[in-house]
Amino acid sequence: MSGLRERIEALMVTLEDLLDRLDIPKKQAEIQRLEEEASRPDFWDQPARAQELMKQLGRLKEEVEGWLSLRRRIQEARELLDLAEGEGDETLASELEREIGILEEEIHRHQFEVWMSGPYDRNDAILAIHAGAGGTDAQDWAEILLRMYLRWVERRGWEAELLDKVDGEEAGIKSAMVLVKGPYAYGYLKAEKGVHRLVRISPFDAARRRHTSFALVEVWPDIGESPEIVIRPEELVIETFRASTAGGQHMQKNETAVRIRHIPTGIVVSCQNERSQAQNKETALKILKARLAELEERKRQAEIAALKGKHVSAEWGNQIRSYVLHPYQLVKDHRTDYETSQVERVLDGELDEFIEAYLRQAMAPSPSS
Repeated sequence: MSGLRERIEALMVTLEDLLDRLDIPKKQAEIQRLEEEASRPDFWDQPARAQELMKQLGRLKEEVEGWLSLRRRIQEARELLDLAEGEGDETLASELEREIGILEEEIHRHQFEVWMSGPYDRNDAILAIHAGAGGTDAQDWAEILLRMYLRWVERRGWEAELLDKVDGEEAGIKSAMVLVKGPYAYGYLKAEKGVHRLVRISPFDAARRRHTSFALVEVWPDIGESPEIVIRPEELVIETFRASTAGGQHMQKNETAVRIRHIPTGIVVSCQNERSQAQNKETALKILKARLAELEERKRQAEIAALKGKHVSAEWGNQIRSYVLHPYQLVKDHRTDYETSQVERVLDGELDEFIEAYLRQAMAPSPSS
């Protein structure tokens, strides 16, 4: 049983190091501050701000309790091992080995969350998919990617809300936008930003020739009612138009869809998936705030990279991953060189290995540091 004790002690050392980085006492103090603010009589006078603070409080409490629960489970495993060794109970030792394996997996998964230090890494994410070069094949590929990400979200037990979707003329989609709700959703999904390339025998080619298709994936943090991003009405050009998505006569006859252009940055966002103009406008503003926040984060990262003397390549149009279905089976990430021949499993939402490989590389210290 000495091997089990070594694994338990290694788990405890790793956990305590992570807890030091997290500064749990500081988070507990923040929880107390938010609870005191939430108990004030005028707390709900500003509903949007109150909801955002309650969301923040809930996340903090969930995070702190999750880490303290891990510590308790490791301590209990240590105590059970003492009992198993004292009584020579092999059955208990076998059960304990399974529990240690589960704890090791949880610690491994949570390590990434500790290393995510970006200002929005804990936030929900807005995921956008756009068909690129490749005609109908590219639109079909965009829809395959949409299904892949929805399956990934489902596997993690998170929520996905379709914000906008424009169907292709013959098949697939021209674009789609999804709000992904889950802890560290943006921190994980930012690994998917870039161009995704598909090589396959086209189901739309009567000659059965091989085609290459492209789709662009964009990811922005959902920043909610953050006071850091201020949008002034005079900076917006708001247009309405008839929605092109399937939604019945109401959506076809009235200009329910909304398009917003942010004059200072030139960013244009639109939403047409909701049934009312007011709902589409609210969602479009949410997307605009997310894109502005991501733009600020890009500037911050560029400044840091410039100080380090590191070249920053443009993400737009940068091919990050290839999915090859013919003449062989392979998915390869060109940033990390991680690859697998299990293409169908990846397209069914098994993305964790690719995402973790990217995050591990991104979080590794630079050679000059």
